[in-house]
Amino acid sequence: MKAVYERPRTLRDTPMHYCPGCGHSIIHKLLSQSIDELGIRERTIVVAPVGCSVLIYNYLDCDGSEAAHGRAQAVATGLKRARPECVVVSYQGDGDLAAIGTAETIHAANRGEKFSVIFVNNAIYGMTGGQMAPTTLAGQPTKTTPFGRDPKEIGPPLRMCELLSGLEAPAYIERVSVHDVKNVLRTKKAIKKALKNQIEGAGYSFVEVLSMCPTNWGMTTRQASSWIEENMIPYYPLGVYKDRGKERNAK
Repeated sequence: MKAVYERPRTLRDTPMHYCPGCGHSIIHKLLSQSIDELGIRERTIVVAPVGCSVLIYNYLDCDGSEAAHGRAQAVATGLKRARPECVVVSYQGDGDLAAIGTAETIHAANRGEKFSVIFVNNAIYGMTGGQMAPTTLAGQPTKTTPFGRDPKEIGPPLRMCELLSGLEAPAYIERVSVHDVKNVLRTKKAIKKALKNQIEGAGYSFVEVLSMCPTNWGMTTRQASSWIEENMIPYYPLGVYKDRGKERNAK
């Protein structure tokens, strides 16, 4: 019998700790598929953040490194500069990348460091119980904003793709989502492109993935997927924000 679907070689056959409906498991699969298809498993290093995906190295059968909270891109910088032949991936959530790790993110992007970033945006702090994140939407209730985020007091949510796309050095910046099948396929394409850019030496690639967090949003899995479509995408529009490869080809 011909196999039509198989577990990616890079994705280990082990139960995941993520809550039902969480987008991390989908993104792990897409990253694993991309690594397999590009044939880079033996030279890939994934840098884990502090957050829900802190145990990502338990699920991917490649080298991994843990980073202090917010410092994943500083660690990725050191790894890539010391081992330029390796494919280095910084995998981070919104609290890790856009709060305590904001400086590391902006300066790594501004330097054009030659690694790939996967930024999982679920608009909330997941691992610590549902507090407000830098990406929490205006009016969105959390454990620390029970009446909803008030931009007048706290400021508006950070749009990281828009922020980084104003820098000169990044090679590729795109925002995608995993709330339905069509967008899962687009996310796979973006992740694979970010890795391919690194293989070709193109520079800093940043893929933001809008992801579900049903547990901390207080929703069912179906409601969480709809919430991304109805609430997150209008504020965080999907699409390519910077692609130096296309810009070069257009000249």
